[in-house]
Order: sequence, then structure tokens, then C-alpha cells
Amino acid sequence: MDMSFALKQAVEAYLAKGSRLLMINGTIPEIAAQLEVRCPEPARCLATDMIALADLYRSISGHQNLRVRLEKITTDSCRKFHVDCVDLRLLRTYVGPGVQWTRDEGRTVREAPTGAVVFLKGKHFPGWSDAEKLLHRSSPLSDRPASERFRLLLTIDEANACANAPFDLVA
Repeated sequence: MDMSFALKQAVEAYLAKGSRLLMINGTIPEIAAQLEVRCPEPARCLATDMIALADLYRSISGHQNLRVRLEKITTDSCRKFHVDCVDLRLLRTYVGPGVQWTRDEGRTVREAPTGAVVFLKGKHFPGWSDAEKLLHRSSPLSDRPASERFRLLLTIDEANACANAPFDLVA
């Protein structure tokens, strides 16, 4: 999914003036109200995109209470391939490399393009099977040039997802 010029400008404005971590829990109207207050004015197009993606996630997952997290990442977070302890997760990397995934324990690694909207099934997805799992991780930043060592990542989950539960990790 290609990002519009207006969205790219809003992302740049958020990177310049927005907080390192923005986390909001609630229904779509509650999320929209909090984004109105917490997202800098020049970044409103980004807030609109986040609300639209939260609504898309809601319509696909059926969850009404969501957790929306927008994070500026500058380290090699989530380095190991894993499956999350959620039923469904939406990821969109607005800036920087997208999420990496593998089906074969890391022998073949693919990377989502910047701006792509990615849905990942977690261990709690109905009918999820270990045999069909798709492992993912954050793209490593430390081996990139210093000017490219950052990401702006949107994550949307169900509000009560077990975020602190252990992952299924693979080297």
C-alpha cells in the first residue's frame, strides 16, 4: 500500500514533534478523540490513517476495544523470529524497513515494503496451527547506515491482548 504525499508529510511532522511512544486503548471513537489531543496538528493525516486502520482491524477481527501503539524505534527491537501471543495483529511501518517474516525457521527471509499494511496471526487465532505458523521479527537496524537506523511503527491489537506473555522464539 503506497502512502500519499500528504501522509508522508504528516509522518515527517510526527517524527519531528510527536512523542517517542504513543499508546491508546479504547473503541474507535475513544481512539479518535485521544489522537485529536495527542497528535500534533501537522500530523493529523497520520491520525486519520491510524483511525482508518484501527477501523479496518476492528471489522476484520471483530474486536471493539483496541490497543493502538505508534512507536519511534531506533534499536534492534524484536530481533528473533517469533509468533505473538495475540489472535491477530496489524503492523504498518511508516518509515524504515518493514517487518520481516519466514515460514522456514529463518532460512528464507522476506521483508514487507515500507508503508505496507501487514496482518499477522498469533497463537490465539482461532484454529491456529503450529504447522502453519508464520514467524516474524523487526528488521534489524544496527547494520544499516546511521541515517537509516529508525522506524516509525504502528501496531494494532485487541486491547486485552497478552502483550507481556512469552513469545515462541526461533534463533
